[in-house]
Amino acid sequence: MAGARWALLALSVAAAAGTGRAGERLHVCKESEYHYEYTACDSAGSRWRVAVPHAPGLCTGLPDPVRGTECSFSCRAGEFLDMKAQRCRPCAEGTYSLGTGVRFDEWDEVPHGFASVATSLDSDDGFGDAVENCTGSTWVPLGDYVASNTDECTATLMYAVNLKQSGTVSFEYIYPDSSIVFEFFVQNDQCQATVEESRWMRTTEKGWEFHSVELSRGNNVLFWRTTAFSVWSKVPKPVLVRNIGITGVAYTSECFPCKPGTFAAAAGSSSCQPCPANTFSGKGATSCQPCDPDSYAEPGSASCKPRPPCTDKDYFYTHTACDAHGETQLMFKWAEPKVCSEELPQAAKLPPSGGRTRCPPCNPGFAATNGSACQPCPLGSYSNGSGCLSCPAGTEPVLGLEYKWWNVLPPNMETTVLSGINFEYKGIAGWEVAGDYIYTAAGASDNDFMILTLVVPGFSPPSPVLEDTESKEVARITFVFEMICSVNCELYFMVGINSHTNTPVETWTGPRGKQSYTYVVEKNATMSFTWAFQRTPYHEEGRRYTSDVAKLYSINVTNVLGGVASFCRRCAPETSGSCAPCPPGNIMDHGSGTCRPCPPGTYLRGHPSEGPPACHPCGPGTYSNQLRSLCYNNCSAALPLRGRLLRYEFPALAAAAALATGPAFTPRGRRYRHHFRVSLCGPQGRKAAACSDNVTEARLRVVTGYVCQATLVPPDRPRHQGPVSSQPVSLGDRILGVTTSSTLDGITSPPELFPPGHPDLPDIIFFYRSNDVTQPCGAGRATAIRLRCDPLRPGPGTLSVPSKCPEGTCDGCTFHFLWVTGEGCPRCSSSHYRPIVSACLGGIQRTTYVWREPRLCQGGQSLPPQKVRPCRSAEFWLKVGISAGTGAAALLAALAMYFWKKNQKLEYKYSKLVMNAAAKESDLPAPDSCAIMEGEDAEDDLVFATKKSLFGKIKSLTSKRMPDGFDSVPLKTSSGGTAMEL
Repeated sequence: MAGARWALLALSVAAAAGTGRAGERLHVCKESEYHYEYTACDSAGSRWRVAVPHAPGLCTGLPDPVRGTECSFSCRAGEFLDMKAQRCRPCAEGTYSLGTGVRFDEWDEVPHGFASVATSLDSDDGFGDAVENCTGSTWVPLGDYVASNTDECTATLMYAVNLKQSGTVSFEYIYPDSSIVFEFFVQNDQCQATVEESRWMRTTEKGWEFHSVELSRGNNVLFWRTTAFSVWSKVPKPVLVRNIGITGVAYTSECFPCKPGTFAAAAGSSSCQPCPANTFSGKGATSCQPCDPDSYAEPGSASCKPRPPCTDKDYFYTHTACDAHGETQLMFKWAEPKVCSEELPQAAKLPPSGGRTRCPPCNPGFAATNGSACQPCPLGSYSNGSGCLSCPAGTEPVLGLEYKWWNVLPPNMETTVLSGINFEYKGIAGWEVAGDYIYTAAGASDNDFMILTLVVPGFSPPSPVLEDTESKEVARITFVFEMICSVNCELYFMVGINSHTNTPVETWTGPRGKQSYTYVVEKNATMSFTWAFQRTPYHEEGRRYTSDVAKLYSINVTNVLGGVASFCRRCAPETSGSCAPCPPGNIMDHGSGTCRPCPPGTYLRGHPSEGPPACHPCGPGTYSNQLRSLCYNNCSAALPLRGRLLRYEFPALAAAAALATGPAFTPRGRRYRHHFRVSLCGPQGRKAAACSDNVTEARLRVVTGYVCQATLVPPDRPRHQGPVSSQPVSLGDRILGVTTSSTLDGITSPPELFPPGHPDLPDIIFFYRSNDVTQPCGAGRATAIRLRCDPLRPGPGTLSVPSKCPEGTCDGCTFHFLWVTGEGCPRCSSSHYRPIVSACLGGIQRTTYVWREPRLCQGGQSLPPQKVRPCRSAEFWLKVGISAGTGAAALLAALAMYFWKKNQKLEYKYSKLVMNAAAKESDLPAPDSCAIMEGEDAEDDLVFATKKSLFGKIKSLTSKRMPDGFDSVPLKTSSGGTAMEL
């Protein structure tokens, strides 16, 4: 209370000072020159009402301050606080109020107090470009609503408000495309986010959705934030927000006038109502004025427009139901709402109706009853449209739904029109039957969405879908369509599960010839399939492109629960006489009508729409699981390497699923991350990689496969919850083979996409296909994973994408990855290490084993332990060498002496021969004792045979030379006298 008194005293002193300074120059204030305000509430919850001039120093003589209402005082919706009387009064006609709140329903410009900013997703962590490159990515006001950005920046719409009491914030929104992550949250004045389970918005499928959040007393900052990301160059639809209302403010001292196109007929209105069609109103209107007969107005219009002359684009044709005679009538109708005039010159007239034609036949599985309506055939029978027939023994009906004749709209289909301006549904048909096709009718405007929805209650597959099978196919839907367009028309195909949000699956733009599309259903639930056609995204007056149409010729859904049959198939008979499907991995033998298992090394593949299933061989490096007859990677492969067979075995991959998370990367211009999960081999062949959409529980979707992709949106505040992953896509759920070849089954993994590896150890390439067939990928998506050995990267290693294709794919259909990990190396063997022998030290020699560099193996054999053996040093062998050399020298000297002796003997004999020859030449008689007679050699032998020592023998062999140069030898006379020397 004391605080309020001091505030009142301060105001009184200020007023007195102003009077003292300029009392003579200022006039007494009139009621129109000032307004009332409340002072701040004191601790007791009291305040004062004071008068404040519209401009400082404008006048004097203001009313004295009086005690104000309690701070908790408030007015109800439709009332305002009359500050003079301090009482709540109802708003006048043509105005409205929220009581203790404010509303923003006009968006010709961003209202005062709002701020729209754009940032990169995580600019300080290297994700994306600088913040200034996103300055143009903001929320844009578009009259009745504000639209988010559609590029890959983060756009935030903010509004700060101070509440005197607890209140709420409510708004309406359109969220048509899950390719945008849309969140709404509230922060207090300490920048702490309030706990809200509804932070992540759900995508909408039926026009505008209402959302409300409670607010606490005090400061509150409201955030509307979007982050868009394009998938394969697809531009998402923007998020739209309108009618933002906030309650809990201090008070509202005035009512707001109704905006043009709306009115408030009664006093005390909390909102204004839009004007009906062909009426208009101005600002603050209490009622709407009708347009002149030659003009028209759309609902909520501020003015009328002149009616254009009718053309052939303003009407359409349809057919009536078949009558008892089996005939139908061709009917022409004006497109609703009718805005054209038939009375103007050159206006087109509605063609006459009533022409009778023969009804088309019933759809397969149906038959005409009483010559008129088509009824489904009973269980156990089939029909081609003319009559119901029972299935033969040993066969069973193939249940489904097939529509190829369009005389009336089937009972499980409905059609409507969604306004492209304010996204509200209209009570008119968007598609019309035309005999052999169904086509889009003329909407209210060219940017309206023409909606057609087919609801299937569930499915009954012929055999149970097993958890560890490669294909989770429960059913499939196939339709044939055509688009005739002169501008940028679009056809959307969406799928909803259990009445939840429709998720866009495929989009076609521009004219398209007659073609077929197939979508595989992988969950047994109530499914809704929706086709939405928009002629142009731009709103223009009148109908200019009514001739742009989309046509559906046929729709075929398989395995429908409670469906009908157009043919019967062979089945394995049971003892009770009924049919049972073949167990997994078994094929029907049409000759005997029994089931037989697929041979080893093959697996069962096929679909009834593609012909009878057959056993196909497994790809290279894989084997068949005989329990399910599905091919799995056996985590080992015998692969040819430069003419020799090298067996790779991956030690960790064989034991458990080795998961790897792709690198968090942000290509230039992106504001998000792609998140990849890969499993080359799971335990017992199970696939262990899974991607899930955790934006909201209602939009939860899990893709389980060998290779899958999600989009990560990391939090921008550390204290907030973990990153959000959305838009899961299966990239490869069926393995084709494991090989070192760059091509398999039409899939090519160019080696130039990645840096080269080791020349002696090629990459092991895992090839996959996905069952998800899309319009640009008619054969489904494909994935090639190069497994490269690097022992320095243990565990999951690193997963990278080509630098030329930062999203992992260059064409949107085939994805390429390089997985570098030690788990991809061959098992170590004796060829991967070498010995090193040390010198002999102290009589010991050591042998150590080391890995060959670079090491290209892991696991397997370990390095052998160090070996130690005794040895002899070099000194020992030196002594042995010297001794052996000395012995060899002595032997060589003895041999030399021996051969020298033999040479002396030969010289002696030679000299005797020379002497005899000289005697013959002189004709002197020679004594017979000097001739060389028989037995002379005995004398020589006698000389050498004398026993002497070794030194004596050597000395006796030495003879003195005569002066003439001849050797002296002892001779005997013939008479036996004393020997004489010659």
